Amino acid sequence: MKRTEIGKYLVVDPDICHGQLTFRGTRVPVDTVLALLAKGYSADQLLNSYPELSRTAIEEAIQLAIDALQTRYRQPLEVAA
Repeated sequence: MKRTEIGKYLVVDPDICHGQLTFRGTRVPVDTVLALLAKGYSADQLLNSYPELSRTAIEEAIQLAIDALQTRYRQPLEVAA
């Protein structure tokens, strides 16, 4: 498996965190940040805990998660007869 850059701020690298999706230049897993947001943590709290992250990197992770869910669960439109 080779390094795969996803968007501007995310990367999958087999040499970093066993190939988990992380924020570029860090060892912070994206799923950890998304899970903390889901539990009610604010972006500001995350930036205090993970100063190596940026607000735009967190926003990109959220947007890519939204896009992935919409793509996966999009229902085809039915055409009226």
